[in-house]
Amino acid sequence: MGVILAVAGSAVGLGNFLRFPGLAAQYGGGAFMIAYFLALLLLGIPIGWAEWTMGRAGGVRGYHSAPGIFHVLMGTPAGKYLGMLGFVVPVMVYMYYVYVEAWCLGYAWLALTGQLSAGTDFGGVFATYTGIAQDGSAVHFGLESVGLWLVICYALNFWFIYRGVSKGIELACKWGMPLLILIALVILGRVLTLGTPDLAKPDQNVLNGLGYMWNPGDIAAGLKNPELWLAASGQVFFTLTVGFGAICCYASYLKKKDDVVLSALTAASANEFCEVGLGGLITVPAAYVFLGTAGLVGMGTFGLGFNVLPQVFAQMPYGGAFAFCFFALLFLAAFTSSLSMLQPGVAFLEEGLGLARKPALALLGLISTFGSMLCWWFSKDLKALDTIDFWIGTMAIYVQGFILILVFGWSKGMGIERGWQEAHIGADMRIPRFYKFVMKWVAPAFLGAVLLMFILNSVFGWNFSFSAPHFAPTGRIKDLVGAEHSDPARLTFLFIAICVGFSALLMHLAGKRWTDNPKENKS
Repeated sequence: MGVILAVAGSAVGLGNFLRFPGLAAQYGGGAFMIAYFLALLLLGIPIGWAEWTMGRAGGVRGYHSAPGIFHVLMGTPAGKYLGMLGFVVPVMVYMYYVYVEAWCLGYAWLALTGQLSAGTDFGGVFATYTGIAQDGSAVHFGLESVGLWLVICYALNFWFIYRGVSKGIELACKWGMPLLILIALVILGRVLTLGTPDLAKPDQNVLNGLGYMWNPGDIAAGLKNPELWLAASGQVFFTLTVGFGAICCYASYLKKKDDVVLSALTAASANEFCEVGLGGLITVPAAYVFLGTAGLVGMGTFGLGFNVLPQVFAQMPYGGAFAFCFFALLFLAAFTSSLSMLQPGVAFLEEGLGLARKPALALLGLISTFGSMLCWWFSKDLKALDTIDFWIGTMAIYVQGFILILVFGWSKGMGIERGWQEAHIGADMRIPRFYKFVMKWVAPAFLGAVLLMFILNSVFGWNFSFSAPHFAPTGRIKDLVGAEHSDPARLTFLFIAICVGFSALLMHLAGKRWTDNPKENKS
């Protein structure tokens, strides 16, 4: 149960309560939900089963990090490099995720002290906290600025991670996850009883708010939009943390006959309940009831959560209390997720370089602090944060997920037959047999197509036309090259390249250690 809650805690985060509702609203509700559930069934769940299975199989052999697990399961020196992103991704995502986590904690304080009441300049508060107007403007310490809360978040994260998996991370998730769900249910109850707050605007009611997300609309037109499929698939990857390396790490602590099939499905189900059943039913109807479609369309993840929703709560009776509960909920969701992000790195440094837990945490703390400072200082337009999120939090996750399902289904060391048998050792339920075909053929093809479309669209700016194709470099590329380049984006990209290069060096050193001492990590 501890491992299931740890994986669910890793998955349940800001994406459930902010990113998912924002995407559902942006891409037309019903059509997005169809693409989302197809991606869940064809990508999220099968790749999750593969990652749980590989994690347990590697753990039985004494390895607890993605590079080590890929190394031992594939039986080739290239394995550790194929698993490298399972070390890089969680550590680098942590760098900006903990910064946003600090926003949540700070906003909870502002709500508790009545500073998010009616008449507040919510846009100004958001700009002050994030520093989006000018680089360095958010670098302050105090109860009304993000600096103090960032230090508190770092201290809490590293204290729980230092205590280890069972006494730290699992303990936090065992208490944090039920509390998170309890708070969400309280807020959900309030949102669903809002009715029609403004009788002068009868169309802005709870039922129409729910319909905005769930009604079919023009499904055919929506499903023809490749960007919708990219968004839905990306959300499934982001929300289930497949490809992060965290699932591999936590599943590696299971015993040989501990169930991975039902455990994976349970963790995924807990995440979907929080995302679809709580996040989607809270955020979209609340914003729609008070602000209409203007409160949803084009707001983006951060704008919806930190600018629009405070306005919504300010118009509710006892809105300050519900705003505090909501941002406490966001903090708990972010906290249980961020805890999971450094453990894969700690596990690799322990088994790959032979470091004790203290020096491993110290090294990761130094690297992640520098990355967080980049996001904190280069805050104008959230340029540093956005650069890491795109190249690591989106692109690298796609790549690692693609590698993982290929290794599970096609590699000589694992392969679909061996992987299928491995998954069912100790299983309380059997995976439906058609998923064997899905995991070997459909998931790799689907994910490969999504990855290719994502690169063509988000990097090269393809207009998705075959008759009149047009390619225009996107802002991601213009940030790095040409007259319109962004120095913060360039510096952040250089930092990413240095971190990847440094990680490759660590993989090399770990490989020598594993080769020289092949039985040292075996159990």
